[in-house]
Amino acid sequence: DKLAAVTLSWGGPGTFPTRYEAGVQQLEATFGVSVVEMAHTRGDPGWIASHPEGRAKDLMAAFADPTINGIVTTIGGDDSIRLLPHLDLDLIRSHPKVFVGYSDTTIIHMALLRAGLVSFYGPSIMSGFAENGGMHAYTEEGVRVSLFEPRAWTVWPENDDGWTVEHLDWADSANQDRVRELQPSTGWRWWGKDTVRGPLVAGCLEVLDWLRGTEWWPDLGGAVLALETSEDAPPPPVVAGFLRSLAAMGDLSRVAAVLFGRPGGTSLPVADHKRYDDAITSVIRGEAGLTSMPIVTGMDFGHTDPMWTLAQGMPVEVDVEVRSVRFAEPSVAEHTSHPGQPDPN
Repeated sequence: DKLAAVTLSWGGPGTFPTRYEAGVQQLEATFGVSVVEMAHTRGDPGWIASHPEGRAKDLMAAFADPTINGIVTTIGGDDSIRLLPHLDLDLIRSHPKVFVGYSDTTIIHMALLRAGLVSFYGPSIMSGFAENGGMHAYTEEGVRVSLFEPRAWTVWPENDDGWTVEHLDWADSANQDRVRELQPSTGWRWWGKDTVRGPLVAGCLEVLDWLRGTEWWPDLGGAVLALETSEDAPPPPVVAGFLRSLAAMGDLSRVAAVLFGRPGGTSLPVADHKRYDDAITSVIRGEAGLTSMPIVTGMDFGHTDPMWTLAQGMPVEVDVEVRSVRFAEPSVAEHTSHPGQPDPN
């Protein structure tokens, strides 16, 4: 299959081409795909920053091209929200295909959700696929079972191999072969009583918050809401404030479950992770009184590595009693048509 590399926010490939090329090589070698670039994938970072319409044009071209089977973002950033006026949801809806990315790409995931598409909250080319010294086995498995070996009732497993937020300078090409130091996995933490099932809505908390009050805000009725925080490490009161806003909007009581990723940020002490748990449970269980709602924290997705790949919009079952999170349906349909030909299904 042919995958398009798109730069939708920060001009990372033009800033650190060696890192980008390592990600392309590892993506192709690991999964047997070929990566093609759009007009501005490696664009000058200054031009990229000044032309959201050009970035959106690349994305629309990738969706419209019948020879392209999927789309992978090169990296995140902080202004994908500027692409929204330039997106054609009708074009996207009529040309559905795999889309993968995370962080600032939360914005585009919400647009695709509005268009009725399943998308995948997972690694980008420069962060995840370009992992130093080769992809983490857990990240590879998450991509493989979500995109290449779809089946019903896929279990989202805990990562026992350790995790990292260590920063190695991408400007130093010698770092590409240096494996980042892992910290011990401490396991997921569980609260609640109910077993629930609902469509997954996943994203970076700070980025998702930018959409509140807009037409791009997702429908959270019955949703399993998966939130994670970026490398900026917003403190626990910010997380609590976000949940309080959901409560004031009437959305928190409509959510089926809340899943929370291990907090990101290289300067955040591991001991502080419990403060996030306290902030989340104090709002949901204490202030909102939702004592039966399943809450799972310390999960393996988002801004710590390795990361699992999450099928946005697909039904997920959260069972607190057996401590299980499962995807109830295959996340990718099996197709028999060739690129550019009608799908007989």
